[in-house]
Amino acid sequence: MSGAAAAAVPARGRTRAFLRLVMIEHSVFALPFAYIAALTAMFLQDRSVHWWELLLVTLAMVGLRTFAMAVNRIIDREIDARNPRTAQRELVTGAMSVRHAWTGALVALVVFLGAAALLNPLCLALAPVAVVPMVVYPYGKRFTNFPQAILGLAQAIAPVGGWLAVTGAWSWEAVILGLAVGVWIGGFDLIYACQDVETDRATGVKSVPARFGIPAAVWGARGCHAVTMALFVWFALVTDAGLWFWTGLVIVAGAFLYEHTIVRPHDLSRLNRAFFTVNGFIGIALFGCALLDLVVRGLTV
Repeated sequence: MSGAAAAAVPARGRTRAFLRLVMIEHSVFALPFAYIAALTAMFLQDRSVHWWELLLVTLAMVGLRTFAMAVNRIIDREIDARNPRTAQRELVTGAMSVRHAWTGALVALVVFLGAAALLNPLCLALAPVAVVPMVVYPYGKRFTNFPQAILGLAQAIAPVGGWLAVTGAWSWEAVILGLAVGVWIGGFDLIYACQDVETDRATGVKSVPARFGIPAAVWGARGCHAVTMALFVWFALVTDAGLWFWTGLVIVAGAFLYEHTIVRPHDLSRLNRAFFTVNGFIGIALFGCALLDLVVRGLTV
């Protein structure tokens, strides 16, 4: 579809194309951990759910993630066009014009900054800092073999931001949870990048599997997820988590074991199940257990 044809698509069609472009459903990866941080902070503060703040956290997290994904797709559109796996993305086929993608990205950024401003002064002051890794990440694969580290840093922002939104103050507990989320997502992105090894090497795109090979990437992901579990345990200890949260950690540990059972260095046939299904389940399962734990311990919903 040409740029002119894309511009002629009705607004509703462009909106659907934009939501496909940013894969809005993938908010399930980081958003539950922003909720865990925010609700834990509310519990420690006064044991009450602050629904307005929770709504603003949702708007801020979805806005920032949408901006990041849109910018990623815009910056990477030429790389995507050279990769058979990504050649059908909306900016490559013309289903979405670059101008409309930038419009959606800027609207999402305004939503993020507006939500941050309504939360508290510290959130607003740190909002530009949160934007930086979102823009740097798509360039990472051009200058480092470890772009997953930048992605992990970007994703670690969600829990830290969720806690700051409630308390307006820095928290090392939130940093621990943020590191856990960042290492987790960086780890499963190591696995995801394995499917593009040959194309990445041919086009000069940098990544751990392209530079060091698929076995190294898979073992790196296993190491990352072991560290993730250790950080989850640390977070549980410093926040005096109860039985249900620990139950959630057992479920997450089981999911990690399953993920690394079905993905092996010489068998990536079930990679998509590991990436989308298992990791989506991890976020939802731990959030459900964390919420139940807080309610049982006295959080007023």
